Amino acid sequence: MTSVNSVNSTHSAKSPVYVLVHGAWHGAWCWERVLPLFGDAGHRAHAVNLTGVGERAHLLSAQITVATHAADVMEVVRSHEWSEVILVGHSYGGVVVTQVAQRLLDEMPGVLQHVIYIDAHVPKNGESWGTMQTAETRLARIKEAQTVGGGVFLNPPDASKFGLTGADRDWVNRRQTPQPFGVYLDPMRIDDAAQASLKRSYINCVGNVLSGLELSRERVKADPSWTYLEIDSGHDPMVSHPETLVALLLQCARAA
Repeated sequence: MTSVNSVNSTHSAKSPVYVLVHGAWHGAWCWERVLPLFGDAGHRAHAVNLTGVGERAHLLSAQITVATHAADVMEVVRSHEWSEVILVGHSYGGVVVTQVAQRLLDEMPGVLQHVIYIDAHVPKNGESWGTMQTAETRLARIKEAQTVGGGVFLNPPDASKFGLTGADRDWVNRRQTPQPFGVYLDPMRIDDAAQASLKRSYINCVGNVLSGLELSRERVKADPSWTYLEIDSGHDPMVSHPETLVALLLQCARAA
């Protein structure tokens, strides 16, 4: 039986699987509109739901770290016995796929084919989601987590911040859940040189530029080893522009 978070194509059983990793406050649900499009194009895709959010919100705890989320993705890859994968990380999911990429390089060499970041953070060793943002944003979120979230979580923002309106905004607002705070200041444990050797692409959402990603955007633009693409959408193109996003994801893989 096919998982509700997956789509398979009988025409591409040996092609890489696109492993989709959502951003903060989201869950596997956010990829609902893109999953069928991969199948229509003859490709396989699977949306991972990270611990503590989405359909796993009941597991929210202060013990969740980036290592927890990396393990979520690793176990999906292992349990399905996929021999080739393309990691796709959205927003905070860029932190997760960076750590997963390192684990795949170390533990399952040859499996990782490409890493694609969608309006996402691209950290280096020792950096965290929080340290990649401005001091003002970082201090505000730490204060929020301590005073409102009891040191355990960050409440989701209104989806209008992601450039969504109308029914799309309402749909995302209904489904968002608190984000585990333990991942916010948890530093990367990666080999920067090994990361630089990977095939990497970045899709920048330019229709409604979200603050907080400036460092990652400039880092990618300054490095010619990256494949850099843009999409005229807000921060959640998997919701607002699924067809365009899937076309770009397939383009990234072909260009590498």
